[in-house]
Amino acid sequence: MSNPDITRIDVNNRLADAVIFNNVVYLAGQVPRNTLGQSIKEQTTDVLEQIDRALAKAGSDKSRLLSVQIFMKDITQNAGMNEAWEEWIPKGHCPARATLEAKMNNDQWALEIVVTAALK
Repeated sequence: MSNPDITRIDVNNRLADAVIFNNVVYLAGQVPRNTLGQSIKEQTTDVLEQIDRALAKAGSDKSRLLSVQIFMKDITQNAGMNEAWEEWIPKGHCPARATLEAKMNNDQWALEIVVTAALK
């Protein structure tokens, strides 16, 4: 049964890559595509590029972020992740953010990022 006021993007048997409701887009957790020999900064950049694409597909962008949750395999690598983050986030458009250490579903992933953003 579908809900006409809820839009789901790229749905499979487990999840949707994005869900839109009340002019807010909720992205599924984004993880690195390429992990082989990649530093935390490189993995973070990869994930942030995926977030850019997913937000664009939903009709938003990183200047519209409301909330971000960053789950890291090793929180002591926070500096490298923050370096990539600070290069990516538009000045003056920082969202509410939480960063925490968590066990990853795949041992090769250094992080997973979940974002919520307003539509344009």
